Amino acid sequence: MKKIDPVVLKEVKYIAVFTLILSALMQAVFLIIGKWNYTVLLGNILGAVAAIGNFLLMGITVQNAVTKDEKDAKNLMKLSQSGRMLLLFVVALVGHLLPWFNTLSLVLTYIFPRFAIMLRPFLGKNEK
Repeated sequence: MKKIDPVVLKEVKYIAVFTLILSALMQAVFLIIGKWNYTVLLGNILGAVAAIGNFLLMGITVQNAVTKDEKDAKNLMKLSQSGRMLLLFVVALVGHLLPWFNTLSLVLTYIFPRFAIMLRPFLGKNEK
């Protein structure tokens, strides 16, 4: 197995920190509106692990795709995206079917990396 590129690890850490911050805010909102219980926390944790894992798998796929020719790289990326979406769907389904997870907190956590990616250009101005 190839070593994970330091750039991929750096970006995954950024996504993980941002997800942790937004998860804490989400927990606070559930608490403020009086809807918080342990299932919200467990759903949030499961969703965060799935979202961060999804981003890590995407980074590893991109790292592997750049060494392939264009057609193979495109096919690899399509296969990876389909597999990762299926995995996120299965995690959400399992979380929905089991009583220990709040489905809303689980699924909301999936969008946290999108916010992190959207804000990355504004937060990384001092980086090379």
